[in-house]
Amino acid sequence: MEQRNDKVYKLAMTGLMAALSYVVFTYLQIKIQLPGGDATSIHLGNAVCVLGALLLGGVYGGLGGAVGMAIGDLFDPVYVMYVPKTLILKLCIGLITGFIAHRLGHITESNDRNHVLLWTILAAAGGLLFNVFADPIVGYYYKLLILGKPAAELTLAWNVAATSINAVTSTVASVVVYMALRPALKKSGLFFHMKSRRAAA
Repeated sequence: MEQRNDKVYKLAMTGLMAALSYVVFTYLQIKIQLPGGDATSIHLGNAVCVLGALLLGGVYGGLGGAVGMAIGDLFDPVYVMYVPKTLILKLCIGLITGFIAHRLGHITESNDRNHVLLWTILAAAGGLLFNVFADPIVGYYYKLLILGKPAAELTLAWNVAATSINAVTSTVASVVVYMALRPALKKSGLFFHMKSRRAAA
C-alpha cells in the first residue's frame, strides 16, 4: 500500500512539475530573436526540471521538466520543431541531477544541512553543466539537418551564451528553492525519501 501511495504522489508531483515548468518557460522567458526566424531565450524552465529531480528523483523530475517545456515548444511556432530535442535533453538534465543528488549524495537520507547543500549544488550544477555543452551542440546539428548550415552557424554563439546564463540562474534558483522547501515538506509529511540501493542492501 505504501509503495502505491508513493507512486501516486510521485505521479501527481510530476504533473505539477510539468505544469510549473510550462508556465515558467512560456510566460517568464526573455525571447531573443535570431537571424533566419529562429530564437533563443533566457528562462528558468531548467530550474524546475532540476528541482523536480531533487524532490522526486531523476526519472520523475526529468520527465516533469521535459514534458512541461516540450508542451511550451509545441505551442510556440518558433520552437515547435525543437520538441524532440527538448524532451531528450531536459530528461537528461533530470537524470544527471537525480543521479548525483540521490545515488552519490543521498540527500534525502541526510540530516546534515551542509552535506545536503553541497550535494544539491553539485547535482544542480552537474545537470545544468551537461546542458551547457549538449544543448548548443545538439541544437547545432539539429538545425544543420533542418535549417541548413548557414542558419546553424549563425545561431550557435547566441545559443551558447543563452544556455550558459540559464545554467547559472537555474542552478542558483533550484538550490535556493529546494533548500527552502525541504524543511517545510518534512514538517508537513510530504517529503519524499528516495530509497537507495545502499539502504536496501
